[in-house]
Amino acid sequence: MILVGDVGGTKTRLAIFSSAEGLLKEPRFQAVFPSGKYDSLESMVREFMSGTVQTVKGAVFGVAGPVVDGKALLSNLPWHLDAEHLQETLGLPSVMLVNDVLAMAAAIRHLGEGAILTLQAGQADSHGNVAVIAPGTGLGEAFLTRGGARWRAHATEGGHTDFAPRNEEELALWKYVIAGRQRVSCERVCSGPGIGRIYRYLQGVSREALSAEDLTTPSGTVDFVPRIVEAATRRDDPCPLCMKTLRLYASILGAEAGNLALKVMATGGVYLGGGIPPRIVPFLQEEGFLQSFKEKGRMSKLMEDMPVHVILDPRAPLSGAACLYWEKEDT
Repeated sequence: MILVGDVGGTKTRLAIFSSAEGLLKEPRFQAVFPSGKYDSLESMVREFMSGTVQTVKGAVFGVAGPVVDGKALLSNLPWHLDAEHLQETLGLPSVMLVNDVLAMAAAIRHLGEGAILTLQAGQADSHGNVAVIAPGTGLGEAFLTRGGARWRAHATEGGHTDFAPRNEEELALWKYVIAGRQRVSCERVCSGPGIGRIYRYLQGVSREALSAEDLTTPSGTVDFVPRIVEAATRRDDPCPLCMKTLRLYASILGAEAGNLALKVMATGGVYLGGGIPPRIVPFLQEEGFLQSFKEKGRMSKLMEDMPVHVILDPRAPLSGAACLYWEKEDT
């Protein structure tokens, strides 16, 4: 038994896998926790483990931020994580910290049928590099390379590179976001919070706004970005401004996915993970996303041959973390 976690800025998934059951099976136990309601990962893990009555031989946590020498400062949570400290305080034989999108990349080769949705079939090179871009609370990017029979996942912090406007509308958005800031990273406009920034920019241009009914959840609280997505994707009477927001967002995401694909030469395919893509599939299937992905000048033909998929399985980072643990055990 091993404990795995997908630690994000908004929510954290914890699960226990058994190596005897394989990666494509459901974990023995799993739960989702609101990250911001806990003061530490340790307290969350203790609560989870108290309900499982299991002994685990080790743990792997995929975390939303850079991991250096077993230590991580999360990008969107005020947590400082240290693998050695976690191992000691939780009383576990071993603990690994890895970037969460690296863990997602490690799961790519183990995704089962129905776990992905293809946006562009392309012509995959079975030995080519694979790119993973994952917008959620932040924007994560990673990639896979192949050496012989083994695949190796690599983490990046590419989501924090500079956002480069490609047209007048994106330039106006850039000017809106940079007000009061020193720079605009890709994450500022290509993440969940980025949807909110795009909406507020377009709202200022059009003077339209979500109604109070659109903004309010059934519990009576205001949950801005999910309500924008819901209002844009509902079948009956969708919100025009919300639809325009997601179309601009999809275009920006397509361009950044193409940028990553070029940088790592992702002839093996490009995968969209994270919490946002599965929720906005209808907008990713429209022309704007792939058009932005492929519009790379002299490299446009290369982009047309790269397969593009959406990861639909929310367990992918957990499965990938488990995969990384067992790979380490095998070496």
